[in-house]
Amino acid sequence: MSGQKKIIFDCDNTMGVKGCDVDDGLALLYLLGEGNREICGITTTYGNSDIETVYHNTSKMLQEIGRPGINLFKGCPNPGVLESEAADFIVETVNAYPGQISILATGSLTNLRGAYLKDQDIFTKIPQIVLMGGITQKLIINGKVLDELNFSCDPAATALVLEQGNNMSVITGNHCLDAYFSGEEFAQKLKTCSKPVARYIWDKCNYWFEDMMETFELDGFHNWDVVAAAYLIRPELFDDKEIMITPNVSLLKQGWLVYQSGDRQKSTVNTPKIKNINSFKERIYNAWLSVEI
Repeated sequence: MSGQKKIIFDCDNTMGVKGCDVDDGLALLYLLGEGNREICGITTTYGNSDIETVYHNTSKMLQEIGRPGINLFKGCPNPGVLESEAADFIVETVNAYPGQISILATGSLTNLRGAYLKDQDIFTKIPQIVLMGGITQKLIINGKVLDELNFSCDPAATALVLEQGNNMSVITGNHCLDAYFSGEEFAQKLKTCSKPVARYIWDKCNYWFEDMMETFELDGFHNWDVVAAAYLIRPELFDDKEIMITPNVSLLKQGWLVYQSGDRQKSTVNTPKIKNINSFKERIYNAWLSVEI
């Protein structure tokens, strides 16, 4: 695995759980389909559902896709519990490979806060963190306002990571709106494809199209977490944009990333935006279809 990007994927995977988002699972399949990465482990967190559901669903998915050997760790169940096997794993792995482990976090950030409490130098040893979450303006889908659902789960943990993290990229909910995958396109790419992974994705995601139609009257969905995974592996697909923010726990309760002049605590974060949506989606589909299951 020499030369490959080493990744810890901290996620709230509920792909296949009725009523819950599919994007974390699709992000995992994307990572597996890309060749220049090593998944050191998956740490589960809450957000799309509770920690028990997320952990057992991810364990089941790894069995289904023939990857039971990937390290999987149960994370903190809520903001008030900061010890977990996930936090322990993050600390142990980062210290075993200082300066080599990238963090991809697509749910609540309590595990990273727990890791920091075990080792307050942990963020100095992590060369890159990519987060999916946060908003810079109201998140509106087909005329309906959608609440931010990641940073707001544990605003204190989010503020800590934004303050302490190095080389921080935040894939905001607003920028993820570009990553819209229609039902027609999904069917064209996957439903008639003979590869087992195509049938697996199609079968696992069908209910989510129904949910999106019922909730937003959309024949498709925004593929939030896949955008963050793609940025980590293929940053050339994006335009970078650095912004100054003031991590504020009160505002992060609604997921807001804002800058407040005069405040001493400021952070610079990168907020990448997809360059060309067609090239981006083609890369995602190709990666998915490269996964052997």
